[in-house]
Amino acid sequence: MLQSISLPKVLQLVEDVETNRALDDEVWPLPPTNPAITISGINPDGSHFPIEKIEAHVKGLHHQALSIFVLCGDELLIQQRASEKYHCGGLWANTCCSHPHFGEDVAAAADRRLQEELGFQLPLEQRLIVEYSADVGNGLWERERVHMFRADVRSKTDVKVLANPSEVEAFHWVSRAELRNEIERSPHRFTPWFRIYVKEYPELNF
Repeated sequence: MLQSISLPKVLQLVEDVETNRALDDEVWPLPPTNPAITISGINPDGSHFPIEKIEAHVKGLHHQALSIFVLCGDELLIQQRASEKYHCGGLWANTCCSHPHFGEDVAAAADRRLQEELGFQLPLEQRLIVEYSADVGNGLWERERVHMFRADVRSKTDVKVLANPSEVEAFHWVSRAELRNEIERSPHRFTPWFRIYVKEYPELNF
C-alpha cells in the first residue's frame, strides 16, 4: 500500500559531472540486458521515451529512478548490493534503489522493487525528487531523476527481510551518526548516490 504527498521542486545533487558521453555504439563495456529491461529515458522537454537499461548507463542518458529509505527511529535499513550487480556490486546503499519500467507508475515500481529485492512491503510515502550524476564504474554513468520514498516503522521486528541473493548480499540497521562516520572513514564502501544523499541530507530528513 502506498501513500503519496504533493512533491516539491526537483533538487540538483550533482557529482562528477561529465557533459560529453559520445561513445561508439558498437563498443559497450556490458551487453544489453537479456531479456531486455526497458526503462524511462527523459527528453529535454520532460517527456519520456523507452530505452534499454544498460544503454542508458553506457551513454549517460537522463532517466527515471527511485530510492527507498526504511527507518526505525534513528536507524536506517541499508543493503549491500550483490557482487554480480552490473555496477557498484558489493557496495552499501540505502534500503532499495531501482528504475521503473517504461510506462510504469513510479510508486508502483517502488512497491514492486522493495518486494523483489528485500521480500517485504510497507506503506511508502513519496518525498523529494532529486537529480544526480556520477560515474558508477565499469564504464557506466548515472544521470538520474530520482523519486525518493520513505517508510517509518515503530519496531525493527515489523520488517521481515527475505533478501533476494541475486540483488542483495547483506543488510543491517545503522544509526544516522554511525552511517555518517562510516562514510567519512571508508567512502569507497558506499555507492556514489548514497554518499551524495547522506552528504546533502545528513539527518535523512528529506
